[in-house]
Amino acid sequence: MILRKAKEIDLKRVVEIYNSSIEWRLSTADILPASVQSKREWFNSHTQKRPLLVCEKDGNIKGWVSIEPFHDRPAYANTVEIGIYVDHDNLGKGIGTKILGQVIELLPSLYVKVAIANIFSHNVASLKLFGKYGFKLWGELPEVCEMDGQVYSVSILGLKVSDK
Repeated sequence: MILRKAKEIDLKRVVEIYNSSIEWRLSTADILPASVQSKREWFNSHTQKRPLLVCEKDGNIKGWVSIEPFHDRPAYANTVEIGIYVDHDNLGKGIGTKILGQVIELLPSLYVKVAIANIFSHNVASLKLFGKYGFKLWGELPEVCEMDGQVYSVSILGLKVSDK
């Protein structure tokens, strides 16, 4: 498996993987599928320092990770939010682990001091994954999301990457 910078040609697959997560109500608060066009601006907003990376195996994209600015105010410039999505048919095969491990190693070169992940509190697998790499629970937003008549909480996980 390789982790590489996403290219324009990858956008369709990135959106497919994102959309495959919607019905499970574990990793996104979107309730309807996104279109490629609706994700184009988001895709193009990624930069060399805040990239969108895809995980490729045998020529197929199995998952992706977005490293985005935590906030647009300058004082937050060294803090990022990480979001990982794995194709539903490839869950439980170590892809998320591989992605996060490589991202953690990459963060210092991107001048990241703090990484944050907002994860649904009922998404036990993702909470375990991020915990495995040292992310700690920094807070919870109780019952902030409602989907299909159910309310969900969001856990805020954080990792201090560097003091420099």
